[in-house]
Amino acid sequence: MSEQLHRLLAIMAKLRDPQGGCPWDLAQDFSTIAPYTIEEAYEVADAIDRGDMDGLRDELGDLLLQVVFHAQMAREAGMFGFDDVARAIADKMERRHPHVFGDASHGDADAVRAGWEEIKQAERAAAGDADSSALAGIARGLPEWQRALKLQARAARAGFDWPGPEPVMDKLAEELEEVRVEFEALAVAPDDAGARARLEDELGDLLFVAANLARHAKVDVGGALRRANHKFERRFRAMEALASAEGTPLSERTLDAQEALWARVKDAERSGDG
Repeated sequence: MSEQLHRLLAIMAKLRDPQGGCPWDLAQDFSTIAPYTIEEAYEVADAIDRGDMDGLRDELGDLLLQVVFHAQMAREAGMFGFDDVARAIADKMERRHPHVFGDASHGDADAVRAGWEEIKQAERAAAGDADSSALAGIARGLPEWQRALKLQARAARAGFDWPGPEPVMDKLAEELEEVRVEFEALAVAPDDAGARARLEDELGDLLFVAANLARHAKVDVGGALRRANHKFERRFRAMEALASAEGTPLSERTLDAQEALWARVKDAERSGDG
């Protein structure tokens, strides 16, 4: 074990020490730490997206801390420790890469992926999991957009998939029209719980198909949303700056005036001035 990893484990143990440890750290459990673990994983992805390697180093450290935190709590409960976590993933990686650590041979990345799924299915069966569905093993704790993609990809491997993006776009237009119909129904009966449930259902279908379209385009949905969020934030902040420079805050302008600022910001970006 490296000196710094040993140091980190010792720090975490001291933070969780009932005699002189940190009250906040001592008050945590697996469920309270889990949201931080997810957040840190997203911050790693954000640093990569921004090309910030110094930030990536720091965010990877924050993510590693989450692993150490969970392992320390498990050790205290007599379940497992950090070494067990490391051993389990090392064993798994060797087991799932027989073409590297064994005698198997896979010709390309697609063959490797197929072999990986076969090994995972065998592992689930060996563990007593009787679910033989092509959709077995897809975690319910994933962000729903990511789970949608995994469901679609698994179904596609079983042959249940559109042949290309065109029919997906047709389906997207169909789902959009169904959403419009449900919005109109809710406008007529805004207190109708059934109408609201139907609208939610149709919006879910629309988002599911949009994710499927991204999959057919081989576009990462999370990355595309991050780019869209960054774009919106950049443009909105530029609108605020323009409005402030002109003496009237953005919030005090009409929607038409705000949209005019939005158009100016977009034009400036296209011309390379923004």
